[in-house]
Amino acid sequence: MTMAIAPGRDTTLCISLAGRPGTFGVRFHNHLYRQLGLDYYYKAMTTDDLPAAVAGIRALGIRGCGVSMPFKEACLALVDEVDASAAAIQSVNTLVNTRGHLKAYNTDYMAVRQLLEAHSLDPDTAFALRGSGGMAKAVASALRDAGFAQGLIIARNEQAGRQLADVCGYRWQAELGDLCPPMLINVTPIGMAGGPQAQALAFPREAVAVAQQVFDVVALPVRTPLVCLAEELGKPVITGLDVIALQALEQFVLYTGVRPTAAQIEAAVTYAREA
Repeated sequence: MTMAIAPGRDTTLCISLAGRPGTFGVRFHNHLYRQLGLDYYYKAMTTDDLPAAVAGIRALGIRGCGVSMPFKEACLALVDEVDASAAAIQSVNTLVNTRGHLKAYNTDYMAVRQLLEAHSLDPDTAFALRGSGGMAKAVASALRDAGFAQGLIIARNEQAGRQLADVCGYRWQAELGDLCPPMLINVTPIGMAGGPQAQALAFPREAVAVAQQVFDVVALPVRTPLVCLAEELGKPVITGLDVIALQALEQFVLYTGVRPTAAQIEAAVTYAREA
């Protein structure tokens, strides 16, 4: 049964900080708070002064904070403790405030590690990962730490691509070319709704046709051109919704100490997607 809870004097506040605040996290967290009868409230925010915002989280007793671009790396210098999930990639997406002590986590990294295990992916599988930004760092580092050694970073930005490849022990090249690795992973905006490449494929059709696993981190839409093609060809797929839902769930657990049931999580994801 869903309970309606109005924020009050004793309500525990959680927030997110992003350059462009979204709605998924707000709807996901607040729906679960209502479902579970928790006196919590979640609000999306942005800031032009990150040190002051983080100081406010500490001083005002804000319990948790989701962190998105462009604040993920700058937060590291502003916290008291860094969890292994954030230390592994030197990037933060979650802050937890315990009586003024701020601990940084990266639940994107945690979500990818869990998805690799849940899908029983073999670490001996070779992969090509397209992308070199912050989320690409989380995915590549999760693969590295899960034992995947045969990796290729595809990135037109040579400096960023080589740096990510070197950090994780992988190779780099600007384009996939004629290679057809067993696992294809897109961690770029290619296929994202509203973007300049919304209808584009992140990998050539020929590579998708022989792939054994396709992983697209783009969450909007869930069925990107790459995902649609992979499904059409009967390939196993991991979607961006899988990642965003799981990382939000791990944030929720860190903030509240409560792990919802599978049915409650499914209902929250459905509600969050309706926006």
